[in-house]
Amino acid sequence: MAKNILICDDAAFMRMMIKDILTKNGYVVVGEAENGAKAVEKYNETKPDLVLMDITMPEMDGIQALKKIKEGDPGATVIMCSAMGQQAMVIESIQSGAKDFIVKPFQADRVLEAVKKVVG
Repeated sequence: MAKNILICDDAAFMRMMIKDILTKNGYVVVGEAENGAKAVEKYNETKPDLVLMDITMPEMDGIQALKKIKEGDPGATVIMCSAMGQQAMVIESIQSGAKDFIVKPFQADRVLEAVKKVVG
């Protein structure tokens, strides 16, 4: 069965890029969010198998959104996306329950490898 994925990134072209990689490889993108607050809202609406969450976003950052999602659903599966040089934030997100992280700019094979590792 295809896995349902929610993509959260404040950059529309990043969401488009990730969506393209995932859909070409048989995953279903059930929603997109442009900030952490929307990500939490969309998560509760769609209950995806996986969330790909950008760390740096307006309104509510990815780490806050991750914590909120985990609060409501301790079993939530989240992969964080970060730019280079965000080591401290990557560590904090892993400690907050993220399963993995992907570094921007994305390489399609790394995205798929991370997704396969956490949701199969």
